[in-house]
Order: sequence, then C-alpha cells, then structure tokens
Amino acid sequence: MKLLPRALSPLAALVALSLAPVPAHAAPVRKPVAAKPAPAKPDAGIIPLPLNPVVPTGQRVCAAKTASGLGYTMLRPATGAKPAASDFVLVNYIGYLAADGAVFDQGMRSALQADAVIPGFSEGLRMMAKTGIARLCIPAALGYGAQKTGPIPANADLVFQIELLDFKTAAEVEAMRKARDTAPASPAAAPQ
Repeated sequence: MKLLPRALSPLAALVALSLAPVPAHAAPVRKPVAAKPAPAKPDAGIIPLPLNPVVPTGQRVCAAKTASGLGYTMLRPATGAKPAASDFVLVNYIGYLAADGAVFDQGMRSALQADAVIPGFSEGLRMMAKTGIARLCIPAALGYGAQKTGPIPANADLVFQIELLDFKTAAEVEAMRKARDTAPASPAAAPQ
C-alpha cells in the first residue's frame, strides 16, 4: 500500500457563528448583568502528546459516491483544469477515522504525487480543480485495506478534507528542478 507522508502539527478548529438581524423598530432588550467569572487558576496538568483532536459526526459523511465507492462532498467547488494521476499536487489536508473522528494525519502545503498516495485519495484529487476543497469518504478497500498502518486500524474507513492549492505536471516539475540546478549561485551564498 502507498502511504501518505506524516505531518504532526496541531489542528485548529473553526466555529462559524451567525446572528439573526434585529429589526430597527424592535424595543431594546435589557440583558441581565452577569457576575464576573472567577479568574482562571493555573493548571499544572500535562497535556498528553500527540494532541489528538476528534472531528464531529456531521463532518464524517459525504453527499455523493463515485462508481468505485469513493464518497465525496465538494465543500468549495472550483472550476478549471484538474490534475492527472502523474501530476504533483500541493495540498492542505486532514485525515481522520470515519468511525470515531480521531485525526491521524494532517499537512499544510504538502507536495505529493497524485498517484503515490492511497487509491481513494488519488481518485479524489483528480476530481478537484485549484482552490477547491473536498471531503473524501474513503472506504477501506480504497485506503489501507486489511493492513494496520500506524494509528489507522485494519479495515478502517477514512475521511479526508483536502484543499488543492496548486498542481504541476511531471515535465513542469522537472523543468523547475533543472532551472534551479543551473541557476548561478547568488553572491550572498558564495563562500568568503
């Protein structure tokens, strides 16, 4: 099985709040005066590492399915070209278990080859355009199958949220490497 690179960075959760508009003619509402909260006391407890956040149930399901069985929800659809299997992609992602929402992997600005990851992740990447964000519900058969991999149990269904930042063909990546390798060294980098 092909494995995703490991990235151990803390997860930041976002909460969206909405307020209903208040009509201009509405009478002012008096709020009760709350007692001041007691100041926080220092806690000498040690936070266990690694920090393992849990994703809520509603963010572990997908709205549609492909013929292969890959579930997906386009959270921020995008239009334009989509990466091919051999392309290199730059993504932000978070991976978690469908069963309990436990986060097992995440990465920011991770460079990956689209066909060098698990099959469900690869298929999902090829459905996205730049700037798009998708949730992929990957059945075990399109993930790691019966193989236990690190914190991922055998036969585990997985969920990934992926943001496709950019992608390049293998030829474009090779041209970028050649240009970098043949560029003259900057004066600041020269030994003195």
